[in-house]
Amino acid sequence: RHLLQLQQEAEAIESLSIRVVTVTFEGMAAARSYAQETETLWPVLVDESRHLYRGYGLGRARLRHLIGITTIKTYLLELLDGRWPRLPMADTVQQGGDVLIDPCGAVRFLHIGAGPGDRPQVGQILEVCRAVSEQSALR
Repeated sequence: RHLLQLQQEAEAIESLSIRVVTVTFEGMAAARSYAQETETLWPVLVDESRHLYRGYGLGRARLRHLIGITTIKTYLLELLDGRWPRLPMADTVQQGGDVLIDPCGAVRFLHIGAGPGDRPQVGQILEVCRAVSEQSALR
């Protein structure tokens, strides 16, 4: 759902010269399947060793976040949109997140998801991107 919302803002993202990359710890076959299933516009990178995950503090989710109301709501919304939630192929307690890195390599935004349904609003991400873009233009 989060990726779909991002893809709906592809024009705004492109206008800000932002490069979006999805990172997964699952293997190449699962990454290809995910890319085809979601029809993602962006590359999917595989981090089976989870170096990036650990580097950004993405650890293990708590059980209450995995089966909590936010997760249930997320999957219900998927079903209402006519999409069957993707069955996990690997570690279901690995936290996901969103990281925005500016052109100089500085982390400008980091959201560590407590569970599958915990993602920032796309508008919030775009707001940070616009601010970074404006700061870059002033340099």
